[in-house]
Amino acid sequence: MHTDAGYIGVEKRPEIVALERQIDWRIAGKRGGIKALAEGAVKEALKAVERMKASVRACVEHPFPIVKDLFRHRKVRYCGLAKNGHQLYVFFGLANAVIEARAEDGVKINEPSRLLR
Repeated sequence: MHTDAGYIGVEKRPEIVALERQIDWRIAGKRGGIKALAEGAVKEALKAVERMKASVRACVEHPFPIVKDLFRHRKVRYCGLAKNGHQLYVFFGLANAVIEARAEDGVKINEPSRLLR
């Protein structure tokens, strides 16, 4: 699981320890720890690893603002209904279409795509 530095120590929490299957945690390092390292090959390698972790998180998190802002889906409307899950499947599928259309147009992330004109 790819997470930010706020999840450091999560593998020690009782609810996580009690899980039957093990989770492979990919937790980002704190900036202070990376800055404290002396310049050299080790620091550059650690920066490259952290950059890869951040790029995975960015790819996964990118559709969420589209669903929240473009489709205005900010809260669960019908508690406990399967309708919520179906709605989210549709929204995330459409978010992927918007991302593709923006990539084809060469439009930056925060600019409207041709689908919205």
